[in-house]
Amino acid sequence: MATKSAGRKHVTKGVGEAVDSPAKRAADSVPGDVMGESRGKPARSGMIRARVDPALKAQAEAIFEAVGLNASDAIRLFYSQVALHQGLPFEVKIPNAETRKAMRDADAGKGIAYASAEEMFEEMGI
Repeated sequence: MATKSAGRKHVTKGVGEAVDSPAKRAADSVPGDVMGESRGKPARSGMIRARVDPALKAQAEAIFEAVGLNASDAIRLFYSQVALHQGLPFEVKIPNAETRKAMRDADAGKGIAYASAEEMFEEMGI
């Protein structure tokens, strides 16, 4: 049976049970389909392009290599974790006014600078 909802066609099995809808496909893909395997069918792939600061890219790829991943593996892992968590797999916060000011000051070279972490800890009494 086919029904129309907000201009979209949905195929339903019975009362209110959508078979082909974005929500149903998303629910079906987690967690069993996280790595792209779907009921024995070969995984399809999509292309991702992103601009990344070269220094950040090199730093991240060195870490990936140390744990046996390449950039594509790491991106797939990140996407898998987003799907499993149904959101980002880590906490993201918007910095408050005090933190933003401290960040601007640090970028401008203002504030206290230490020659080493040991010097900083010594100054702090730690």
